[in-house]
Amino acid sequence: MKKIKVGVVGCGGICKGTYMENMVNKFEIIDVVACADLIDSRAQYMVDKYGIKKMSVDEMMNDPEIEIIVNLTYPESHFLISSEAMKHGKHVYCEKMMAPTFEEAKELARLAEENGVLFTTAPDTFLGAWEQSSRKYLDDGIIGKPVTVHAQVTSHYEPETPFFDLEPKYFFFPLHYGGGFPFDLGGYYIHQMINLFGSIKKITGFGGNLNPVRTYTNPKHPKYGEKFELDTPTTLLAALEFENGVLGTFHISSDSFSSFNFTVTGTDGTFYLGDPNAFCSEISVTRRGAAPVFERIVPGQTPTTKNAAGEIVVDNDIQTLGEPVAAQNVKLPILHGYYSSSRGVGLADMCYAIKNNRRPRCHYDIGLHAIEVIHGIQEACRTGKVYEMTTRCERPAPIRTSSLSETAQEATLDD
Repeated sequence: MKKIKVGVVGCGGICKGTYMENMVNKFEIIDVVACADLIDSRAQYMVDKYGIKKMSVDEMMNDPEIEIIVNLTYPESHFLISSEAMKHGKHVYCEKMMAPTFEEAKELARLAEENGVLFTTAPDTFLGAWEQSSRKYLDDGIIGKPVTVHAQVTSHYEPETPFFDLEPKYFFFPLHYGGGFPFDLGGYYIHQMINLFGSIKKITGFGGNLNPVRTYTNPKHPKYGEKFELDTPTTLLAALEFENGVLGTFHISSDSFSSFNFTVTGTDGTFYLGDPNAFCSEISVTRRGAAPVFERIVPGQTPTTKNAAGEIVVDNDIQTLGEPVAAQNVKLPILHGYYSSSRGVGLADMCYAIKNNRRPRCHYDIGLHAIEVIHGIQEACRTGKVYEMTTRCERPAPIRTSSLSETAQEATLDD
């Protein structure tokens, strides 16, 4: 199989922790040929471990063999790297979100069209095992017609590490503009809701930056006790109206203790979803008769059951007995691959899109729509009015179910 050659810009924690290993060893269609980073030791680590080239960003942009630039820089650099790559005729895969602002994101979308290149964005976890399985279950009508969705995640993002923001390896972008908690983790929930229900039509919401002045709280920090100013939204609570009529709530906060809830209600049941930051997670459904109780008939015994009055009666025609049951909750089996850590699956899907001349599942219109959701919530907070979405996105094509081994799961992308 002809591999697609890619160059990676940004060799920090997300690259070192999972992306590079998957790009080099998990996905057969990806050929990582070069990497670049402003901090030379980071790039050198990748060179030593994976045997790839170390290049400057300019060298990478001008290398005719490299077809895709993988932008794994921190959010404040996303626009610069992605726009330069597009101007050099390179396809781009960008880590979440595509830019710190909706205006910059729209400009990137324009550049992608103007230069005739593919532009895809993370998070790609909505291509994961539980996410795709939940999509199939919903599309097949497991809870009837979906009515509402509730997505809620909170966490405690505070500067408690000893070297918070003073050394590159401790650079904690979630408290930086464009990298706040709604940007850092909100995209996972928004992308999965888009995967399930499509585009969002209207938004209203409350919140923002509830505590803009913070204090270094770790006594080991050289700035212990000093205050600093935070310039990013930290708590947002929104109501969403999807184009298909589903109504939703979206609650995300880094000012609260850790919790999450992802639930879909329907006319025939309730669907409990997993963590969209994970590729594999438990999913379950509550609906009538979800787990009927059957009594095993022992040979030689007379089968019995209860009538409407609750009296035990003999029924010689019954072979297995089922007690009438109300709504019950059952755990559902996972039907899809990518159940282990698979960051980079969106890049692999993009490579197969190039190979097979089809639309990539992580198309930029999803990322653009997602960042407008965050923008729209903030506008609703500021104005007190309902925000009308200006973008829409195509619901991504589902991945087929499979029972393939983990090393063969990539075949489901070759469509």
